[in-house]
Order: sequence, then structure tokens, then C-alpha cells
Amino acid sequence: MSSSTLGVGVDDLVTGEAVALELPAAGIAIRALSGALDLLVAGVAMWIGLFVATATTLNADDAIIGVAMTVLLALVSVVLPTTMETLTRGRSVGKLATGLRTVRDDAGPIGFRHAFTRALVGFVEIWALFGVPALVSGLVSGKGKRLGDYAAGTYVVRERVHIALPPPPMMPPQLAVWAAGADIARLPDGLAMAVRQFLMRAPRLSPHSRAALGVELRDEVANYLAPQPPADTHPELLLAAVIADRRRRDAIRLERDEALRRRLIPADPIDSLSS
Repeated sequence: MSSSTLGVGVDDLVTGEAVALELPAAGIAIRALSGALDLLVAGVAMWIGLFVATATTLNADDAIIGVAMTVLLALVSVVLPTTMETLTRGRSVGKLATGLRTVRDDAGPIGFRHAFTRALVGFVEIWALFGVPALVSGLVSGKGKRLGDYAAGTYVVRERVHIALPPPPMMPPQLAVWAAGADIARLPDGLAMAVRQFLMRAPRLSPHSRAALGVELRDEVANYLAPQPPADTHPELLLAAVIADRRRRDAIRLERDEALRRRLIPADPIDSLSS
């Protein structure tokens, strides 16, 4: 995987090692509420299914009725949640209502295999054993995982959170002169996001991961620079300089575009009256 894809993916949630945008794992209480809503939906589906099954097997023998009940139970407990979470990328009715979402352990969106595994294990731990294993597992897990999450390699996150973004990286003084005269091409969106997230999370990384990712990103960013910075420049200083200077140039360009727009487009009389 190219470093330019670290931290970027489907639904802007796929993350790579160390540069991910972390969403907080859902707590037991909110997951219990979400699960209760899902069970309510399943109960309604089961009631409708029983009504249909009873009507269609009214004069059937016990074997046919038993098969119909087994199929109905499989549809409600496995097929329904698997289909829902596959189509919605990790959201059930309860999760939609409570702002939760199931994601892979690398924070990427789940697929059919993950949803099916969770539903299959969920049949045992939730339906057959009344949710006791799921509750115990969620209490001892750092991310509130139930057994189905361990089997599928997933966990549940809260999407409705306020994320306080850190201040943007500042220009290192020792690179200000180089950056002002360098030709810094526009970075691809994925690479720019990976650099920003790396700089944001660098202090929390292990020294080995921090150094390795810094060098990897520096080497990729260097393809968009001319001339190259001094040979002894630290990778993190170079990345901060590139992001800071691109922000400065973007601000200048936006101000220039706005000034040109004011010259070419007459002021709206209504705006002057309202002011």
C-alpha cells in the first residue's frame, strides 16, 4: 500500500497504521440500547413471519411446520442483520438510531464476510444464550467487543462525535527560506491527508513506527519538490514545512481570486442596504 493511501479509504474511514483518524469505540450502554432496538425490529419481523408461516402451513404436517419455523428463525437472526449491515456498511437499524457503526479492526468499512460472521456468532451468543456472553465479552474488552466482533475482526464505533482538530503545522524557521523559493507541486489528496494525520499523531507513535512512517512519507513528498531541501533535514520538519507552505500559498491564491471577483462582479445593492 502506498503511503498516500494511509488514512484514506471508503467513506473516509479506512486507516493505515499510525495515521488513522480514530473514532471512539462505543460503550456498553449505547451498544445495549442499539441491540435492544435491533431485537425489537427482529421481534416485529418474527411476528410478521409467524403470521405468514402460520397462514401458509395451516394444513401442513408437523415436519413442514418445523422446517418453516427453522427457516424463519434463520432469516430473522442471521440473514436480516447480515443483509442490513452489508448494504449499509456496518449500520443496523439500532446503530442508525444511536449513531453507531461497525468497522473493521483497521477502521475500514465491513463487508459481507464480516457481517455474516457477526450474525452467525450472534445467533449463539445473543439469541441462544440470551446475550450473556456478549455482555461479559464487552465488559472485559477494551473496545467493547462481543464474541462476534472477535471472530469477524470488527468493533463498533460512535460516529456522532465532535472531533477537535489540532492546530495546523507551523513552518519550521530553518526551512522558511527554502520553502518560499521552492517549487512545491500540489500533493494528491490522499498523500496530503496522510501527512497531516501523521504530523497530528506523531507524538503518540512508538519511536520505530514514527521514524519509519516519517521517512516513507518524506520520500513520497520529495517527488513533488524542486529543489530538494537540505540533505540533513529531519523528515518531520520537511513534512511540516510543505504543509505549512501549501496552506500559505492557498490562502494567497484565495485572496487573489476574491479580489479579482470583486473587481469583475459589481457589488449587490441589496448587500449594501443590509449592511
